[in-house]
Amino acid sequence: MSRLDPDLLLRAYSVGVFPMADSREAREIFWVEPKRRGVMPLDGFRLSHSLAKTVRSDRFRVTVDTAFTRVVGLCAESRPDRPDTWINPQIEAAYADLHGRGHAHSVECWHGDALVGGLYGVTLGGAFFGESMFSRERDASKVALAWLVARLRIGGFRLLDCQFITDHLASLGAIEISRDDYVSSLDAALGAAGAGAGVAAGASLGSPDFFALERLAPAGDAAVTVSAPISGCRIVQLLGQTS
Repeated sequence: MSRLDPDLLLRAYSVGVFPMADSREAREIFWVEPKRRGVMPLDGFRLSHSLAKTVRSDRFRVTVDTAFTRVVGLCAESRPDRPDTWINPQIEAAYADLHGRGHAHSVECWHGDALVGGLYGVTLGGAFFGESMFSRERDASKVALAWLVARLRIGGFRLLDCQFITDHLASLGAIEISRDDYVSSLDAALGAAGAGAGVAAGASLGSPDFFALERLAPAGDAAVTVSAPISGCRIVQLLGQTS
């Protein structure tokens, strides 16, 4: 099984292409560029009353990048409703490399000491490319996605790529757009026309900040860093703000 080069992977994302495998045991990957793309408008996340109540309750403790490898592994697990997966060891290793480089991130939902939900994806410029999510308790993946959307909005991101639309994502506000519209949105999120070349050279693409949420400061005091955990009430407040 050949290794999936992380630099090649970033270049692929910069032009709207991503890898998949036929199964967990597949020894090869293939590249995908859907004709219709699922995206989550960052100002269009649908926070229902019941989900807002769950987020406010802080029933789940939400963290970022504390269990990346475990999140990917749980996303790749066989389940009764999903007996196979497109995440093979080659893909798993490549995203671990991207995580080490600061380009791949996870959002984790915990109930006590148990990891019960989460998601992971890739950041590039002002785009977050969502790869997969899992849930072992009701609403855990929805809470992870709500926190992600709030994080991306605060961090100045412009695109949340969901790859393919599902009923689950559509219920939360995801929409489907054409390949041409997606490429236009991607170009805007990456910034300069030469973004692809910048990726190849390992250059930074723009100023969006995935960790801006941790640096939320009181009005007029940008030097203050949040030291206590961010509350679900604050996340609901952020999701209620319009762009």
